[in-house]
Amino acid sequence: MSNFTRRKFLKVTGVAAAASSALAFSSFAIGGAKKKVVIVGGGIGGATAAKYLRMMDSSIEVTLIEANKDYYTCFMSNEVLGGDRSIDSIRFGYTGLAGHGVTVVHDWVSGIDADKRVVTTKGGKNFPYDRCIVSPGVDFKWDAIEGYDEKVAEKIPHAWKAGSQTITLRKQLEAMRDGGTVLIAPPPNPFRCPPGPYERASQIAHYLKNNKPKSKIIILDPKDKFSKFGLFMDGWKRHYGYGTDNSLITWVSGADGGAVEAVDAKTMTVQAAVEEFKADVMNIIPAQKAGKIAFAAGLTNDKGWCPINGMTFESTVHKNIHVIGDSAIASPLPKSGYAANSEAKVCAAAIVALLNGGKAPQPSYVNTCYSIIAPGDGISVAMVYAYKDGKIIKVKGSGGLTPSEFDSDMRAREVLYAHSWFNNITADVFG
Repeated sequence: MSNFTRRKFLKVTGVAAAASSALAFSSFAIGGAKKKVVIVGGGIGGATAAKYLRMMDSSIEVTLIEANKDYYTCFMSNEVLGGDRSIDSIRFGYTGLAGHGVTVVHDWVSGIDADKRVVTTKGGKNFPYDRCIVSPGVDFKWDAIEGYDEKVAEKIPHAWKAGSQTITLRKQLEAMRDGGTVLIAPPPNPFRCPPGPYERASQIAHYLKNNKPKSKIIILDPKDKFSKFGLFMDGWKRHYGYGTDNSLITWVSGADGGAVEAVDAKTMTVQAAVEEFKADVMNIIPAQKAGKIAFAAGLTNDKGWCPINGMTFESTVHKNIHVIGDSAIASPLPKSGYAANSEAKVCAAAIVALLNGGKAPQPSYVNTCYSIIAPGDGISVAMVYAYKDGKIIKVKGSGGLTPSEFDSDMRAREVLYAHSWFNNITADVFG
């Protein structure tokens, strides 16, 4: 990280998180009438918000509504595809949150009445609230690619929501013949985890190199550049022969006709902007939008995302409803798990303040994103953010990118940092 050591980065981000929590604990009188917060969605954002609301003010009655009893993290799911991690290692339950006094309800949310301040579920229950947090993750634009819809995705998985589709894609890779072709189609911006498709290509290449070396990967991309572009390209050259006749990976940019226009599931072919491609295994990642409940609750704009006030994450459409995580328009914060975790803490501190008659504290936010190109070769990007003049901004000089000059010891440490970060953030969210 240029001009900013990792130790300093962790110190700054730790102070920011501690300051937010300290404000919530010390600045407001706890007690009085029971305050109710209902959280829709138990991913990284929703689960973090639930835990930290209870930690900041134990008088708040917090209900988390999540349809699934287990949550699979998207981050580190690519290592499952690469064969270096089990699916169970990215699976987490909600007993930890219950231990903090969070009421966890496993049901589908069918509606949110912003006027009456009531969340309803398919199970027929009503949950009144003083403040509601919506953290629905992403949904897909199924009409963006001809021939690719939710039903086809069961055969040609996107695996962009970790879990059963991650397992499906892994089994398809295991069953593929040596000499087969894996086709990956990343989505257009904006989407969840910008470096994710390229780490996925790296992890699958790692598996093929060691198990099916005659095979190849074709990436059909609608974009001409992507997150950590230079670092990925350099890593692909070093590990997978990128740019040579024997390259395991071929990347086709948007300018070269990489945008996928149609999918034929029967023949396992895709039509890109210029030519047709046939594959043995396909991973089509569709264009994305806010999660379904955000649309049902009327929280989205004409582009399919949720506008918010970056200081509190309160919706600019409906009062007393806050939107965090991938669905929120929080640029320059990326749509990532770490960003959702940070947003949740800022949102929780703001809600505690507002419910107790105070003002929302001045927020800070943080994001770090690790990608593992190959065993012993990790890369990362990190940044601290602030709120100024009504906008979320990057704090100049606060973060950085892994140096482009390859240092084997540093890259090995990056992998250790990545795995340590995974353990720490999942404990922070679900512990």
